[in-house]
Amino acid sequence: MMIGNELEAKIENLIKSLECELYGIDILKENDSKILRIYITKSPQVTLDDCKEVSLVLSPLLDVELENYDNYFLEVSSPGIERVLKTMVHFKGAIGEMVKIKTINKHEYKGKLIKVEAESLVIEDGTKIEIQDIKKAQTFFIW
Repeated sequence: MMIGNELEAKIENLIKSLECELYGIDILKENDSKILRIYITKSPQVTLDDCKEVSLVLSPLLDVELENYDNYFLEVSSPGIERVLKTMVHFKGAIGEMVKIKTINKHEYKGKLIKVEAESLVIEDGTKIEIQDIKKAQTFFIW
């Protein structure tokens, strides 16, 4: 199963019509099940009712657009307090939060994200990390 740009744009427009924002889409396989997981955001926060409403609105669209695919489960949720950062919008939205970053060179960095530049991130100790070198990035919460 693959979500093309056109379908992603339709999904995003429907989500916006419900006063939420599309954060990301993951297609997962757990055991023998396929899961289409759609993450949404909303200010001040995403509620369970928001997730339910988005799911109900997206289901008919996905039934038509993905009719040639095997069965899958649709899950709609917030990205959570410890969320994956993949896009510039994600990085900019995480300014002021604690982040964990792993690079392709296997270096690991932790700290408060203080600045996002065109090609790099800066954490509070002054470390500058090139975006092209990032293998995985996410926010984290100190419990």
